[in-house]
Amino acid sequence: MHGSINDAGAPLTLEHISRCFGNTQALDDVSLSIAPGEIVCLVGQSGCGKSSLLRIIAGVDTADSGRILLNGIEIAGANSFVEPEDRNIGFMFQDYALFPHLTVEENVAFGLKRLSRREASARAAEVIARIGIQALSGRYPHTLSGGEQQRVALARALAPKPVILLMDEPFSNLDRGLRERVREETTSTLRALGTTAILVTHDPEEALSVGDRVVLMQEGRVVQVGTGYDIYDHPNSLYAAEFLCPCNRVEGIYRDGRVETVLGTFPARLDLPEGGKAFACIRPQAVCLSGSDEGLPALVVNRSFLGEIEQLLVRIEGVADLLRLRTTSRIDVKPGEPIHLTIDPGGVLIFAAA
Repeated sequence: MHGSINDAGAPLTLEHISRCFGNTQALDDVSLSIAPGEIVCLVGQSGCGKSSLLRIIAGVDTADSGRILLNGIEIAGANSFVEPEDRNIGFMFQDYALFPHLTVEENVAFGLKRLSRREASARAAEVIARIGIQALSGRYPHTLSGGEQQRVALARALAPKPVILLMDEPFSNLDRGLRERVREETTSTLRALGTTAILVTHDPEEALSVGDRVVLMQEGRVVQVGTGYDIYDHPNSLYAAEFLCPCNRVEGIYRDGRVETVLGTFPARLDLPEGGKAFACIRPQAVCLSGSDEGLPALVVNRSFLGEIEQLLVRIEGVADLLRLRTTSRIDVKPGEPIHLTIDPGGVLIFAAA
């Protein structure tokens, strides 16, 4: 179980949510509480259940079991179901879903049906000003750029003052540079307004940079919850470690509190018998050029310049897979050249083999 059940003051509480589609277990006993003003990122591989969970929270799908509480009130359970339009939950879609025949101002005001026309217009203008898109008010969606459409979608989702905002891959259709800028603007707006939000993403970098907490999912289950620092520095499984950062995985043997591998021996705290199998997960930044003929002999297979970092793929005798090395320093080596490496034990994570 992950997250406190029925936490006092939690805008959203999920209790034991499960959902099957035929023989596929899309969600398996998911429990989670979201704190007021918190931005939580659901992250995991495609098909892990992230979007399915968002749809159930929104009310456009139903769980097979479990219940959902919004501000302490049950909105979905064995004997209750509040319709999506009555939940006061905002939703931002991947494709923005703006109405093409309505202006920006009309799109933003669309969800304010319970207000008078004058009140709806005033509220739409207020949110449009807060997002900084006043110049777009009279324009139609087809005249807007991707970034502008995203900002309009955010304004429309925030206009009804939702209890919680759900965002399903909201930045994935934007080019990289624009994606980062719009993501930062969106996060800043949500924090300034104190908006509680859940963001679904398949991108671990996005989850780590945006979320107050990150919820890592695998095959319909929540496998780890924590701050970005927590789950990056202390992943609780090999899956978590490899999903959050591309690792060099090497098999080893556990002996006397250490794991012996062809790349070295590393300290480990594992509940394993002597001689048990384990994996050393070596992060690329922990693999370093030795600067001398000491260390592990290796052969450079490929060199890639990635802007802020350089990456080498190297071959080491006795290791089946190529080893990945990343550094912020400029490397004066070419494919085919021999080098020597050292490994920083601080960048090595140890896990028992399944």
